[in-house]
Amino acid sequence: MWQALFEELQDQGFMVVTVAMDSRGVDAVRGPIQRAKTTYTSLVDRDHVVAELYNMVNVPQAVWIDESGKIVRPTEVSGFQVSFNLRKVQRTRRRYLDAIRDWVEKGHESEHVFSEAEARDHLSPFTAEIALAHANFHLGRYLWERGDRSEAARFLCNAVELHPDSWNFFRQMKNLEHILGSGGPAFLLRARRRSKQGQAYYELPDMAMLRES
Repeated sequence: MWQALFEELQDQGFMVVTVAMDSRGVDAVRGPIQRAKTTYTSLVDRDHVVAELYNMVNVPQAVWIDESGKIVRPTEVSGFQVSFNLRKVQRTRRRYLDAIRDWVEKGHESEHVFSEAEARDHLSPFTAEIALAHANFHLGRYLWERGDRSEAARFLCNAVELHPDSWNFFRQMKNLEHILGSGGPAFLLRARRRSKQGQAYYELPDMAMLRES
């Protein structure tokens, strides 16, 4: 998806930078990146620094940044959704990519670009509790690498409890325990519980063409 879009738009000054937020390091994601044969920049963020800076809670999420370094669309789900309707999933992805194409072509005249005030309104709040969750996560991961697994698990659980909206924290905690841990029964149970509470796994971006779909 991103490789095809990058090849299509790179001559118009468009850049793609992907960041794999995986606490297991480069070896855990090297295979998928190599198989995708990407020519854009691919980074691995073991410490979830990018997630903390941009308040990302899931993958894939995206931030639109213009040529001057200004954020014109803050963190949002990048055109993905969970559905058994394959056509709906494909339509959502296609429309999100079309919005990017419109931005690349029209710049700040694109209907999908937020003003500074709109961009601020779409920023997710970064509370003291969320900051504490990140601190617990960093400490938990550090202790895990040092081999203190029981103490590490305590801090990782704290991070998940302090910031329940972060699927990143939950998935990384489970993946450290087992290579496929984030896709197990605990994940499905948590997803069902949060769905009943009105918390969608993927919230669609605030974009007219996606709301219409």
